[in-house]
Amino acid sequence: MVANLRIMPLGGLGEVGKNMMSIEYGRNILVVDAGIMFPESDMLGIDYIIPDWRYLRDKKDLVRAIAITHGHQDHIGALPHFLEEFDVPVYATRLTQGLIEVKLEQKHMLERTTLHTYASGDVITVGPFTIEPYHVCHSIPDTVGLGITTPAGLIVHSGDFKFDHTPVDGWPTDYAKLAEFSGRGVLLLLSDSTNADQPGKTLSEAVLDDVFHQIMREAPGRLIVATFASLISRIQQVVDAAARHDRKIAIAGRSMVENTKMARKLGYLDIPDGLLVSLGEIKNLPPREVVIMATGAQGEPMAVLNRLATGRHHSLRIREGDTVVLSSHTIPGNEEMIHGVINHLFQRGADVYYDPVAQVHVSGHASQEEQKMLINILRPRFFVPIHGELRHLKQHGKIARELGVPEENIAVVENGYTLTFDDGRLEVGKRVPGGYVFVDGALVGEIGPRVMRERDALGQNGFVTAIVRYERRTGRPVGQPRIITRGFIFTPEAEELLSRAEDIIRSAASVEPGTAPSEVEEQVEQALSHFLYRETRREPVVTSAVVEG
Repeated sequence: MVANLRIMPLGGLGEVGKNMMSIEYGRNILVVDAGIMFPESDMLGIDYIIPDWRYLRDKKDLVRAIAITHGHQDHIGALPHFLEEFDVPVYATRLTQGLIEVKLEQKHMLERTTLHTYASGDVITVGPFTIEPYHVCHSIPDTVGLGITTPAGLIVHSGDFKFDHTPVDGWPTDYAKLAEFSGRGVLLLLSDSTNADQPGKTLSEAVLDDVFHQIMREAPGRLIVATFASLISRIQQVVDAAARHDRKIAIAGRSMVENTKMARKLGYLDIPDGLLVSLGEIKNLPPREVVIMATGAQGEPMAVLNRLATGRHHSLRIREGDTVVLSSHTIPGNEEMIHGVINHLFQRGADVYYDPVAQVHVSGHASQEEQKMLINILRPRFFVPIHGELRHLKQHGKIARELGVPEENIAVVENGYTLTFDDGRLEVGKRVPGGYVFVDGALVGEIGPRVMRERDALGQNGFVTAIVRYERRTGRPVGQPRIITRGFIFTPEAEELLSRAEDIIRSAASVEPGTAPSEVEEQVEQALSHFLYRETRREPVVTSAVVEG
């Protein structure tokens, strides 16, 4: 009988990114992953977004551990924030742990965090959970899925996966372990849905080897390859191609420098002696002997590629003859930023390769035939698609139904819906409160929807501020008000408009004697807003400061 088992998706369901899952049995909780999501183009000033784990805050004493499937940002990026609130051990594979250590060191949290290394084939007991990591192919080495045995039954969490028979690291998915799980009987499969709308099978990473060789052979000058800082497998492929074409390689971007250093130290990245040079050293090399690996393939404003495209990098400049490769999949919502970067690169004289113009990226996620294969191997009793927008989850649920999983045993849900398994039934509960938690510099969660709306209004129409000296005894303004504007209006008629606005302000600030300044401010803002909209049909953010004196 199934009892006391509850699944709560905290991130990654209904979106691409910030993956996080809570698995609860009795008074014990195991968390899987804690990732970030990139902001969309209208999320002004936001660095990244983390999961909303308020569901766990009153259950801190129940959280036993967090298990990490692999080292990509959308699975480990929020971990430092999570560990600031939850003092729990972290389980990860050797490379993933190394990448986590880099992040924790930057936050000065490494010494106070308990990290445990696990590997494919290990068996770890955490409370009532028995965790068995098994190797899967993805676009970063040392990726695992998780078999999680609970008193209620066996859960398989696929992590991010694909079935690549010729992986670049020579380490295919552990099919034998999947078959063993199937033999035991799988209660629930939580399966990656990112490519659920892609028919067929995802190409092998190996196909990129020939692509990089061809580009390096034909590139007349420097080659700049932009990808994710944690995409270690892709960095290795570029390194191998650079060695074959007698090019030196330099790393640009702090996160990629740190990840590369850690991957080399742990033996997951092989860069021959003398091949790796500094950004300063490449200035003394012929352009045809240079490859630069850079961050910013998603168009992130502060990453290397964006700064190159806009001429803001402190030591590098795009020049005629450069070839730029964007070796990554475009995350939904980032299209506008990426296209802007590409256009700026072309304007500066670079030749740019990007998907779909050239096959410069291969997905690390399973397409439909591989998703079918995983379901057919495991034959789960219950199925929950994870990791994807709602359109991906819906399509994956349809695939499971076609393969014979009963409709009532499939739950297609977004973040915050509690899934309870009781008496052999799957029940979907009410959605718990949650949403985006924005990270803006050192601010975490302090930026909410209201601030985002204000930023959007400022970006659209600018602001107008009125400063008024006011005498409470007479209820009258003193002298001329001062008007400050930014991003609102700049035309020959502006001076005349602002002069009339001063009259509106003085009139609004003429009130009953003894009126409080705060009430005067409100009247001034209302009157000035109405006047500016009537005259310009625009709605700037209007504020006022009424000072007694």
